[in-house]
Amino acid sequence: MTGDVYERLADALNMLPNGFPRTDSGVEIRILKLIFSAEEASLACELREDSIPTDAIAERVGLSIREVDVKLAEMVEKGMAVAVEKDGKRAFSLAPFIIGLFEDTLERNMTTASRHSSLDNVDTHQFIHLVEEYLASGGAVGIMKPQPALHRVLPAQKAVKSEWVLPYDDVREILSSAKSFGVRECVCRGQQDHVGHRKCDFPLKMCLFFSPLEAEPYEYRKTMVLDHISKEEAFDVLDKAEEVGLVHTVSNVMRGVGYVCNCCGCCCEILRGVTEYGIENSVAQANYFSVIDPDKCNECGICLERCQVHAISNEGGDIVIDRNRCIGCGLCVTGCPINAARLERKPEAETVHPPADFAAWGRERLLNRGMIK
Repeated sequence: MTGDVYERLADALNMLPNGFPRTDSGVEIRILKLIFSAEEASLACELREDSIPTDAIAERVGLSIREVDVKLAEMVEKGMAVAVEKDGKRAFSLAPFIIGLFEDTLERNMTTASRHSSLDNVDTHQFIHLVEEYLASGGAVGIMKPQPALHRVLPAQKAVKSEWVLPYDDVREILSSAKSFGVRECVCRGQQDHVGHRKCDFPLKMCLFFSPLEAEPYEYRKTMVLDHISKEEAFDVLDKAEEVGLVHTVSNVMRGVGYVCNCCGCCCEILRGVTEYGIENSVAQANYFSVIDPDKCNECGICLERCQVHAISNEGGDIVIDRNRCIGCGLCVTGCPINAARLERKPEAETVHPPADFAAWGRERLLNRGMIK
């Protein structure tokens, strides 16, 4: 009977726009058993994409409102659920696997000793290896291939002309409208560190979070270990990311963006979709593409090193850019010592505007996945 609970939970997660596709090996069930107790899994099965008030959930499961509220509050602490206020009542929705449950489980357990010792621990090493198996067994394709992509790329702020950068692509302007800021360690690089597989030496504390609220903007995700910083310090993180060669990525929406990840192609689960799993559309490309001026280029190779998705190659002494693979991040531009590289705006026919908000994004994902008509 317990096994049926985890099967139902896997199906519930797959009904979310992000997806959680099943595999032949059933490794996803082993992942869920590692994270959720049977009681938690049973309660999570009652949650959906849309938030459900506590009293409605309590009626479904035959428990008191108080019991359900306490248990779900603990599940929010663990990153299993998301809590909001809806029509004056507390309501809960199911957290997706990626982006959500995977990242929160990693962070909570890699920082339990310092911040979350009251919560149950997960065997982090086993969890990471099971997730790697899941992604390689079809999970990556099932989650990252459907469109719209989970994340999109923002071009480096120093790589595009301000007069033609699209409003939702202006990373500095996005941060300028926020009132509170925080930075945390990159979960993906931390994951690779934990199992000794990291191939890069990029800094860890590079993921930015921000909010239009003045204080406590991160209550919806209790597992987050965050250092609150000033706006100026947030801009410093952006500058540092571009200096060392990290790609800015954000939620693939126009409105409601609350974080900027600064990603490398060897650790980031989503960029690994391009570099490792052969999913070129695992991240939404920026509406720009790189051009190398052959008359200026001295073939120093810096752009090859900085390209996180291996879109640049040296073919017989000529630096060549694969337009299909180029994500428009602009790192080749900001790193070129002789200004031989530049970003060009894609023609209107090739421009892809992100969905307006998360609701529109979710509807489009479900439609493209054949989950709704």
